[in-house]
Amino acid sequence: MTHTPADTPHGISPPTSTPVASDGTEASPAALARVLGPVGAVLLTLSCITPASSLFILVPELFAGQGTGAPLTIAVGIVISVAVGACYAELGTLTPSSGGEYAMVDALLGRFLGWVTFAMTIAMLVVIPPVIALGTADYLADLVRVDPQVAGCGVMLVAIATAVLDVKSNALVTGAFLVLEVVAAVVVAVLGLAHAQRSPSVLVHPEVSQATAGQSTFTMGLLVSGLAAAMFVVNGFGTASYLAEEIHHPRRNVARTVFWSLFIGATVIIVPAVAAVLGTGSTQELSTGTFSDLVRGWAGDTTATIIDLCVALAILNAVLVMVLQNARVVYASGRDRAWPEPVNRALTRLHPRFGSPWVATLVISLPGAALACSADLSTLYEATGAILAVVYVLLALAALAARRAPMRDRPAWRMPLWPLAPVVVLASVGYVLYQQAGRDLAITGAVVVAAALYYVLYLRRHPHDRWQVAAPDDSD
Repeated sequence: MTHTPADTPHGISPPTSTPVASDGTEASPAALARVLGPVGAVLLTLSCITPASSLFILVPELFAGQGTGAPLTIAVGIVISVAVGACYAELGTLTPSSGGEYAMVDALLGRFLGWVTFAMTIAMLVVIPPVIALGTADYLADLVRVDPQVAGCGVMLVAIATAVLDVKSNALVTGAFLVLEVVAAVVVAVLGLAHAQRSPSVLVHPEVSQATAGQSTFTMGLLVSGLAAAMFVVNGFGTASYLAEEIHHPRRNVARTVFWSLFIGATVIIVPAVAAVLGTGSTQELSTGTFSDLVRGWAGDTTATIIDLCVALAILNAVLVMVLQNARVVYASGRDRAWPEPVNRALTRLHPRFGSPWVATLVISLPGAALACSADLSTLYEATGAILAVVYVLLALAALAARRAPMRDRPAWRMPLWPLAPVVVLASVGYVLYQQAGRDLAITGAVVVAAALYYVLYLRRHPHDRWQVAAPDDSD
């Protein structure tokens, strides 16, 4: 059975629909197996948040600009992230598809915006993993000097090879790495609290280093200026939606995965951040140092080196989970017939032994490995902030549309106090977009224009057999 999509908001096509190939034969892509329970899903999602790398890489940047006010800024960012998480949880249980954001937007806001969301997601998925991988060399420096591009490319290739394995094996691998991440964060928290030199009142009445922030008073404007980075600290909980086709009982467990991952990740990040504030004698020291410097002062070189190695493993772990989730999105695009038929067939091919979308894994990840080996990605990476903000705006609009007929009658987890969460997201993320550099907005606009051209020139001309976003059967 097939259906005819329209360019207006619509329900997702039923799981019983069978795509028809261009040669007139029926082609049913192999389905991903439901093998993940809540624990495995949380381990994978939490590994994508990668709390250790967020703590050791992103939080020091907040210390530089926010001083002892960084934990307060992170806390506000987490509150906004909870609102974003509520949108992911409701939409991800309403439309449990590996397509993630694009499937949600397609179902609630229409076919065209669903395709634009896919294009923006792909732009981020290609750029972010190699950028993160390039940071590995910094944390291996105490043991071995490696060119950042060589280390980044190596991390990408290891992640790709591991991602081809079955998803349960990957959950075990990422879970083991995640334990090391959490141990490193706990060590930092214990050391910082054991060497506390400040009163906890400094968290409520923050101090700022004028040398790094340009002012000595922590103001509301300074807090707001750090919200974009603070929200990115716990970003990654949306991975739960990409795993929806491999999670048992997704209409129940996707929401659980989102919130448990967000809660655990936020705790692992904010507690050591508070400990670092209390464990430093001056705001200048906090604003100009790294966690390695702080740990070295508290416990010596050996402990600092061990912590750095844990961060390197956290980076590998994060890249691995990103490769996993990215492959699911590309697989879903082939299943939803976004491309010419030979491409669709290739992208939906599963590994005969592991059941993983191995062609989709290679297609989305090998370009990232090439970028890690040869390119300066700083400009593209900065633009991903604007792209992510636009995606969040579309998700919030979709969450506002989720309570109208016929979607309000579909089984799903429903956020409390609706529409508070999507309104909070629109207000906060709208401000973040307002603060973005013109160059980043221009790159985002170019992605949207390219997506619109492909839609008009190809997808819209094939309304009956292209870009039919499917809702896989959510039964076990």
